[in-house]
Amino acid sequence: MKRRDFLKQCSTTVPGLILMNALPSYMRGMLADGNLSQQQSLFEIFRDPANHYRPFVRWWWNGNKIEKAELARELRILKDAGIGGVEINSISFPLRTDDMNKPGVEWLSDEWIELLKFTLEEAKSLDMTCDLLVGTGFPIGGEFLEGEERSQIVVSAVKKLKGPLKTEFSLFDLLKEADPAITNPYSGRTMEILEVKLVPDPLNHMDEVINLSDQIKNGVIKISVPKGDYAVYGLVKVKGFMSVIQGAPGGMGPVLNHYDTAAVKKYLNRMSDTIQQKIGPLAPKIRSFFIDSLETEGTNWSSDMMSEFKKRRGYDLYPYLPFVLFKIGSMGNTTGANILYPVKMGADFKKMTDRMRYDFELTKAEIFEERFVHTFAQWCKDNKIKSRAQAYGRGYFPLEGSFELDIPECETWLKYGIGEDISEEKFMQYPWHLGRGNTMINKLVSSAAHLKNKKLISSEELTNTDMVFNEALEILKIAGDQSTISGVTHPVFHGFNYSPPEAAFPGWITYGGYFNEKNTMWPYFKHYTDYRARLSALLQQATMFADIALLAPFADQWSEYGAQNEPFPTIVSPVYQALIWESIHQNGNACDYISERVINDSDIKKGFLTYGKRKYHTLFLIEVHSLDTVTAAKLHEFVENGGRIFCIEAVPDRSTGWNNYQKRDLEVQDWIRKMQTYPDRFILLNKPAADFLGWYKAVQEKYSIQPYVKIRIPKTFITQVRYQADEAELFLFNNSSSKHSASLDIAFDKNVIKHRQAWLWDVVMGKRFKLELPDGHLHINLGPADSKLIVFDRNKKGNVWKENPVTGNNSKEINGKWDVEFRNYDGAVTKEELDQLTDLKELSAYAHFAGTVIYRNIFQVTDKKTVHHLNLGSVYGICEVRINGIDVGTKWFGRRIYPIDGLLRDGINEIEIKVVTVMVNYMKTLKDNVVAQYWTNLKRKDQPLQSIGLVGPVTIY
Repeated sequence: MKRRDFLKQCSTTVPGLILMNALPSYMRGMLADGNLSQQQSLFEIFRDPANHYRPFVRWWWNGNKIEKAELARELRILKDAGIGGVEINSISFPLRTDDMNKPGVEWLSDEWIELLKFTLEEAKSLDMTCDLLVGTGFPIGGEFLEGEERSQIVVSAVKKLKGPLKTEFSLFDLLKEADPAITNPYSGRTMEILEVKLVPDPLNHMDEVINLSDQIKNGVIKISVPKGDYAVYGLVKVKGFMSVIQGAPGGMGPVLNHYDTAAVKKYLNRMSDTIQQKIGPLAPKIRSFFIDSLETEGTNWSSDMMSEFKKRRGYDLYPYLPFVLFKIGSMGNTTGANILYPVKMGADFKKMTDRMRYDFELTKAEIFEERFVHTFAQWCKDNKIKSRAQAYGRGYFPLEGSFELDIPECETWLKYGIGEDISEEKFMQYPWHLGRGNTMINKLVSSAAHLKNKKLISSEELTNTDMVFNEALEILKIAGDQSTISGVTHPVFHGFNYSPPEAAFPGWITYGGYFNEKNTMWPYFKHYTDYRARLSALLQQATMFADIALLAPFADQWSEYGAQNEPFPTIVSPVYQALIWESIHQNGNACDYISERVINDSDIKKGFLTYGKRKYHTLFLIEVHSLDTVTAAKLHEFVENGGRIFCIEAVPDRSTGWNNYQKRDLEVQDWIRKMQTYPDRFILLNKPAADFLGWYKAVQEKYSIQPYVKIRIPKTFITQVRYQADEAELFLFNNSSSKHSASLDIAFDKNVIKHRQAWLWDVVMGKRFKLELPDGHLHINLGPADSKLIVFDRNKKGNVWKENPVTGNNSKEINGKWDVEFRNYDGAVTKEELDQLTDLKELSAYAHFAGTVIYRNIFQVTDKKTVHHLNLGSVYGICEVRINGIDVGTKWFGRRIYPIDGLLRDGINEIEIKVVTVMVNYMKTLKDNVVAQYWTNLKRKDQPLQSIGLVGPVTIY
């Protein structure tokens, strides 16, 4: 009998109920999804999210300087803040920080395992879920790795010469030049020169290359250079070239060779066996094993790399390898003004090596997927624990890397620019999306999950290295909403530092993101965790809709520039790539990224490209020049059967890779010609010079691409996404601007909403309100940082929604003198009388304030029945309001409008407005605090002063 069936049967008995109560909440949720317990309604799941739907945190065990009492204390702090689970993450102790002489515990030691066991038991008692990082730091590795088990890279070293010349030089010079300028080199790396070649500049044919390897004697090479420009190429292998970034004791040292199946299995089994031999099975105490950033800095080698290449691609790459490789710099990115390093190449030779480069990148990605991702996923299955990983980086399939994983993960960052007006021109200068929280990889990872019918899509959420101590809840919401729009259903906040309360202020901080009980915003953090929990609970029951597919030109990019370092590529090609998917969503459609493999494995049914449960009637090729012949044939079948393809800026004209490319080019071109006989379904589009939003709207209208929600005047800062659940259609509208409001006139497709009632589900409050939508039309106002969740279902009864108007009749400003009390973070209290409200950063006495500001005033009301609303105007911070001593509520983003019916009296009324500010302005002043200065004043982290306080105007109407 299958285990799941066994549990279902047991659940109907008393012992089975005991079993259910003993399971972690995430396991109970999984079983409940199988109708094991009484079915909750969608709204009930949304209104009161179970703990396993709540946001998780990455919990850094800094230097593994951990103690049981503190572990228990921090779990309770997190639980009280609305956190549902922790990712246990052993990492190095932070620099610039006093460890108070607390000893570190070695990863996988008996003491560490005992502390892990204690943590798992404490978390279970709190109904919190635990994930466990594989290894320590990132990427995984350790001093215990030997020989071929350590990551390797082959690189070129080049020295330019001008002949005629007879010279000699030490091989050490070549080794020094070859040593890759990566972020974290391993001190025990070894270097071996594989061969040395003399190459003319420019290079046109391989027969012009002279092999000098036989002229090496006693570590010196003698060269006779003919007249002209030449370069000496040294092909160098570096073994154990990279060290684990921020590894903790027991997990420091060289990085694992991800291309070696035996090494990967040995590493993983060493971890699971060591732990489970001491404390028994980790399932179900651990929900998932987690693989963090695969920042392997350009690793490209294993002992069988060239033989595997020849087997897969059909030719020997080795003689050409020096001309395929690029010089490697930090994070494995290619360096230099001229990415082709460094001799010039003739057009034919460059075409050849570009195609070979694609073949090499493809081979590496295949081997990585087979030997690392598959091995990791299978190991998780063998241990009955879910797999969770960031299966992307430089040279890995950005889509297929997530296919086998139970919980694929992407990344959402906090950076200055979020919420601001960012032009398309500026946006395209920053490959990681200036002004966006979601990174390049988010839409790819979520698309991969959708293609495999997965609803749990996690994100390393709100990673913060630029805006530390500026954790305004409004900024968290804007970035988090962008994450949700890109497909995330499960945020894992980055992060919570293990930091004893007696640690010197501000505590132990490995990375930014001051999620800490000492943060001014912490008492209010549960407002945000409640918000994200409701969204996650709802969206994990549903499936993101998309009927349009995008194919990015990854083959062309890999050919010319090499595979990029996702999610922060050095080069995005074309630079406007992300504007396509954003414009589609901003205009009421939705899309997924797909790949050539997905196309090849799809079925063509009634004009749809169908892959599993996903089906697409339209495909956009974004400047795609190169296609595999099988892909071209499948696209022809798609077009022939009624599907439609839009080619942006280019029509595919060649095949991928080198071997037998002439014949394959002709095949691709033949399939393209056949598709061009359907001019209404195979269409070339020119990209716009600007305004991609308006461009897509024109394409949508000209070619009758039917949106499921028509937005009359779309805006770049307004985005939507559609989800489908049993008997419900869900539409989330998001305003990513911190400044602008939008009055939206939208019309829902009648076929989508027919026989259903429209509701507004308030994600902040967990309530729902009935909407009246004549003919499917809705007029709704989105304030700054606002979002609206519209749900269509079969329910009929409920209260009608009433929008809080921005202004109204009998508007009156509350002015005059304000009594203001400043409760500073350092404990100082001062009082001030202000003639007018102003941004406190403009007042020299308070520009560096952090803490709570309390504003008090009185105002006259002649007829309380005519006053219904209070609008605070501009507020920089979290605000609480009391009128006549009665609590009116807390608001932490967007418009600060309060309904105040029944709170006023005729005559004099008292108002008190409490504003809680961010900490960064104050932290900048702590000149003797090296941690505060590092995150706020030094180099790239020199943060600007932030607006703080109540600016107003404060009005009633």
